[in-house]
Amino acid sequence: MDIEKYTREVLDDIKQRGEEALKEYSARFDHYVGPIRAPAEEIEKSDSLLKPGQISAIDTVIERVRQVHSAQINHSTLFTQNGSLYGIMERPLRRVGLYVPGGKPLPSSLIMSAVPARIAGVREIVVVTAPKDGKIDPAILYIAKKLGIDEIYRLGGIQAVGAMAYGIGMKPVQKIFGPGNAFVTEAKRQVFGTVGIDGLNGPSEICIVADETADPEYVTADLASQLEHGPDSKAWLLTTSPELAQVCESQGVDIKIYSSLEECFSRANELAPEHLELLVREPMRFIDMIENAGAVYLGQYTPVPAGDYFLGVNHVLPTGGSAVFSSALTVWDFTKRISMAYTGKDEFMRYREAGMELATIEGMTAHRKSMETRK
Repeated sequence: MDIEKYTREVLDDIKQRGEEALKEYSARFDHYVGPIRAPAEEIEKSDSLLKPGQISAIDTVIERVRQVHSAQINHSTLFTQNGSLYGIMERPLRRVGLYVPGGKPLPSSLIMSAVPARIAGVREIVVVTAPKDGKIDPAILYIAKKLGIDEIYRLGGIQAVGAMAYGIGMKPVQKIFGPGNAFVTEAKRQVFGTVGIDGLNGPSEICIVADETADPEYVTADLASQLEHGPDSKAWLLTTSPELAQVCESQGVDIKIYSSLEECFSRANELAPEHLELLVREPMRFIDMIENAGAVYLGQYTPVPAGDYFLGVNHVLPTGGSAVFSSALTVWDFTKRISMAYTGKDEFMRYREAGMELATIEGMTAHRKSMETRK
């Protein structure tokens, strides 16, 4: 199937026929017919459908993520100069959409996006997730309730992205966040420009750099953890230990042996993996060698799955080598930066000749006049 062409056809249909098309695709792909928005009472009773241990675990992870991400606020920068004020003002987005995979529910993805959105000050948060047997996973509902989110829709796939971008069955959002399958990723790519997106998240990746001190049992377990996401997931082992490589040989893992850790890190930077795990002696010594990675996990007690769940660092990360130019999800992704200037007369008059000269070079006479007319 031509995913790009098919996605475009579905999005165009949703745009043209609105809620009628939305419900048709929901019935076809999500096997759901009924009200799209989850009622308040369904959200309210979500905790009654969870075990006490599940609620405690969710509450703990939410708090861990909140603690780590709270350190990212207060990013605005203003400075004064000769009686003038310049800098960057940071403002939260007003309305965002969070896509949460529902076929195999991933409530942790909602925590990773909703918590920094709340910290950033986003006022309106929309959650979309495909129902299973007509119902939304109670853990997803409970997390939404815990974070004060009451706008939740039983929508998945291309149609969910289209609904958020074009405002079908809901008000349109300003930016869409969250991972999904190839169709969701393509839909996000195609609506970019109409709305913002967090990135184009692909299959999960893990790269482990290990020396002879690494425990083979830890290494094999950590490699397997990310391959568990699906058949397209990727795993690399870069090591200076032939013995470790031999023990870790398994289907789906790309293993390379190098004569030095420097060579291992050089290759890791070329891969720019989503997750980079360091199982080496004194891992902090090698931080400066890392240029490209979505997230770095150091030491034997920092496995990637811990980052997926309870460390508090974000697990929404760049994939497919995009870590060479892209970053982990942060509070700042839920804000926008506004350049600001308040210029005093002395400062303006001192530098306007330079501005007028540049306007002349560029042939912008009206630009020059704007500066020249001020006395």
